[in-house]
Amino acid sequence: MQAPQSTVDPAEIAKFEAMAAEWWDPNGKFKPLHMLNPCRLDYITGQIAAEFDRDLTQPEPFAGLHLLDIGCGGGLLCEPMARLGAEVTGADAAAGNLPVARLHAEQTGLQIDYRHTTAEDMAAAGEQFDVVLNMEVVEHVADPLSYLTATQQLLKPGGLEICSTINRNPKSYAMAIFGAEVVMRWLPRGTHEWHKFITPDELVDLLQQAGLTPVDRKGFVFNPLSWNWSISDRDLSVNYVTASIKKA
Repeated sequence: MQAPQSTVDPAEIAKFEAMAAEWWDPNGKFKPLHMLNPCRLDYITGQIAAEFDRDLTQPEPFAGLHLLDIGCGGGLLCEPMARLGAEVTGADAAAGNLPVARLHAEQTGLQIDYRHTTAEDMAAAGEQFDVVLNMEVVEHVADPLSYLTATQQLLKPGGLEICSTINRNPKSYAMAIFGAEVVMRWLPRGTHEWHKFITPDELVDLLQQAGLTPVDRKGFVFNPLSWNWSISDRDLSVNYVTASIKKA
């Protein structure tokens, strides 16, 4: 049997391994993700609760759900999902991220299955999950369609995938690259490549080609005056997120 072809871009992996030790420093190189994380979690938890009829006011509302976070990094999303009761697997192609993630989970008393692997390898092994989180990854892979097809295969019928990325337009270049990397120096230069950004319409098309049915999309909008992020129904001009289901 032929091994699955990986969509991992080694140059992209090297970028994130170089920053691995700073995952849990809210003022370090992952400061933008720490700032965005509450907004991401609001969207993710709302979509999961709606799709699986869970009450977020109850303790451990996601109990019984098996969730995969692809490109989990240091575990910034895995840990809150585990606290909400989900059985969480975190996968990352950058091996250097995982010791940081495992240590932090151990220190906080959480059971999370962290693995150095790829979406393609997990799909080839026949693994499937109720929920796949695919956050800020698709703009870093070598072949977005092949990658999204693998994430679709990782979903059980009726499962939910949350996918976020960055739009491709002059505003996204100004904010996500020039602003974040050059002016604010939140990220090392070269973290993102503008030509790899994906427009919302392109992402919907890719998700559909991969066998998923998009059911929602929203923008994540940064307000430099209030210095916080919010979810927008209409403004998808820079950061945005989609929810898709795999039909039963």
